[in-house]
Amino acid sequence: MQLKRFERNPILTPLPENPWENFSVCNPAVWYEKGRFYLLYRAAGDDNDHYIHFGLAESKDGFSFTRVSSHPVLSPSVDGPDAGCIEDPRIVKFGDWYYITYAYRPLPPGRYWENEASLAYMPENPPDAPRFYRENQTQSGLLMTKDFHNFHRLGRITHPADDNRDVILFPEKINGKYAMLHRSKRLAGGKYGCEHPSIWIAFSDDLLTWDDGTLLLKGSFPWTDKIGGASPPLLTDKGWLMLYHGVKDGVYRVGAALLDKKNPTRIISLPSGFIMEPECDYEINGLYGECVFPTGNVIVGDTLLVYYGAADKYCCVATCKVEEIINYLSNGS
Repeated sequence: MQLKRFERNPILTPLPENPWENFSVCNPAVWYEKGRFYLLYRAAGDDNDHYIHFGLAESKDGFSFTRVSSHPVLSPSVDGPDAGCIEDPRIVKFGDWYYITYAYRPLPPGRYWENEASLAYMPENPPDAPRFYRENQTQSGLLMTKDFHNFHRLGRITHPADDNRDVILFPEKINGKYAMLHRSKRLAGGKYGCEHPSIWIAFSDDLLTWDDGTLLLKGSFPWTDKIGGASPPLLTDKGWLMLYHGVKDGVYRVGAALLDKKNPTRIISLPSGFIMEPECDYEINGLYGECVFPTGNVIVGDTLLVYYGAADKYCCVATCKVEEIINYLSNGS
């Protein structure tokens, strides 16, 4: 089973007249409500520091999107822990508020695609500064908004000594607790049961206080070494539909799993194959080649729409029938 790409991908490309997004637009979060799609996307201009912002686009059909502003809806803070960049949002909603997990750095990442030694731009820093600052680590935080224009930064939700991203909330409480997927670099190695960074699941009473949780899934197939969550899990009649990305030899592919409704630490089905890999020019040639990276998904009617970043350069969408992917998962091991 393979996701079907939209024939007119990419759905969003860099916009030359906006300096903050004239170089890259990718890795979008998505929300669908009352007949309208909201796309909160990562954007960067062609500057040496590579500051990263969030832009917003809207659509009535999920394929043709219009930007709502010539300015970012959210940018790195002036002097906070996320002053370097904000990246890879994922959206859920509780009550009247949207809750958005996102990755951030204290310093801009620089032109990471040109630096094979490190994905982080690390100028000289005070030797006594915390590791988070000295190594320009990625941590993950939480945003609240009612309208995707006015945001409340709630701060870090990952371990202070951890380089941790792909932090994704489940869209509803499970057994009275909030649930979260995360991909920790700290929790990798023999004593943690996984050689490479993997997907962990944790629970919380307040959305801010989380322990490490439980190892949920590690790279076990020929196309996976490092893996991480992709988009917010979706509840179906058969269980939680969870998409994830796997990385092998620098190539990013997409897999799917089915988790138990009431106990998502239990995997019901995990097919050994992937449902998407880089094939098209816009997925192979960009800032980071050979990369398909889902960060948003919605079910509308009988269709699953998966929104993904292509080569760290473009926003794209792929689809399938919900019944098709559930049948595929039901036949998995």
